[in-house]
Amino acid sequence: MADNDKTKDVNSFFSADPEKADREFFGRVPNPDRRGFLKRTGLATMAAMVGTSIPFHRNMPIGFVPAAMASEDVLVGKDGLTLLNDRPVNAETPPELLDDAITPTSRHFVRNNGTPPENTDPADWELTIDGFVDTPMTITIDDLKSKFEVVTRALTLECGGNGRGFFNPPAKGNQWTYGAVGCSEWTGVRLKDVLEAAGVQSNVVYTAHYGADTHLSGDPEKLPISRGMPIAKAMTEEVLIAFEMNGAPLHPLNGAPLRLVVPGWPASTAQKWLTRIELRDVVHDGPKMTGKAYRVPNRPVAPGEKVATEDFVIIERMPVKSLVTFPANGADVGMETEVRGHAWSGDRTVEKLEISTDFGTTWQTAELDAPVNSGAWQNWRANVSFAQAGYYEVWARATDSNGEMQPFAIDWNPKGYLNNTMHRVGLRVS
Repeated sequence: MADNDKTKDVNSFFSADPEKADREFFGRVPNPDRRGFLKRTGLATMAAMVGTSIPFHRNMPIGFVPAAMASEDVLVGKDGLTLLNDRPVNAETPPELLDDAITPTSRHFVRNNGTPPENTDPADWELTIDGFVDTPMTITIDDLKSKFEVVTRALTLECGGNGRGFFNPPAKGNQWTYGAVGCSEWTGVRLKDVLEAAGVQSNVVYTAHYGADTHLSGDPEKLPISRGMPIAKAMTEEVLIAFEMNGAPLHPLNGAPLRLVVPGWPASTAQKWLTRIELRDVVHDGPKMTGKAYRVPNRPVAPGEKVATEDFVIIERMPVKSLVTFPANGADVGMETEVRGHAWSGDRTVEKLEISTDFGTTWQTAELDAPVNSGAWQNWRANVSFAQAGYYEVWARATDSNGEMQPFAIDWNPKGYLNNTMHRVGLRVS
């Protein structure tokens, strides 16, 4: 959808029924005088969308759409992302805009489940560590910075549903194509260091994460998402409690002022607006942890097959995958061109990246960089020559350190998770 189409949709939505639109888009309920917000959660959503606080929000009339949204869209502070959903905000990045070795904040995808919190002032933020720990504690962001080693790591985050848009029959949910992935530089402290300071008890098997975002219904008793991970994963070196992204405070839509970063596993485990980590002696059962959420069948299933809930298993590591970021799909190129992109594979490394320009008949090995640190994607490039003008496709496939290779097609699953089929880019050569 083009930017002007998004704007038209937003404005049409509000003009048809302003009060309904306020409730459904922002979670807003106006004051009795029909100005300002009665429910302040709606104000938080609007502030996140425009990228900052709104000092005179009390003066806003009912059905008001900020000019920054009307002229750009709801993704203020983001550059070129494709909006998939307005409430909550979900947006992906076209592959050609992911060409940087380190993903700029403005081009990092957005995956939200609820309404962002209103107050994200780092000075007021607190994180509680409790559950089965020796010393439960509540600490500030300044405490994290002063009491633990601060580290910066390039870490890859990918939505578990990245690629869902290509399943047939379609799977419900945001129809992500390729761009629900990014590898930014995150600054924070190791989760393991904080947990060790609290004292992890011997019966702990899982973490449970909680954030300050609220359920879209506005019900304070409901959580939009609360996932976790096995304690063994939590105690690895690469899992961070982060307060900076690419050398600056986190973007409001990416979890400011504090979030988890869990590379190699579904980004849903990387709780945003983080306020609490509980250590549990059972697998966590919070929202989006049970049923079929972030789970796949425990066996191959036929397209469209009904699968019993008990036959689903929790997704842990993400599969081997690669992306072509240059040239862009549909580009016109000369008889020679560089082709480049990224590759990653959960907790593993990628050992080989190959490309084909003859529909998979032959393969050329690309130059593949080592990750800049564990948890980062790997950058690759190759020079390609074409024998004659015409239409070509560049196919890319990665093979990881366990010998697993990207497939041309994968088994269907009901929720549309873990699509790691080869990325294909069409080119016109002249």
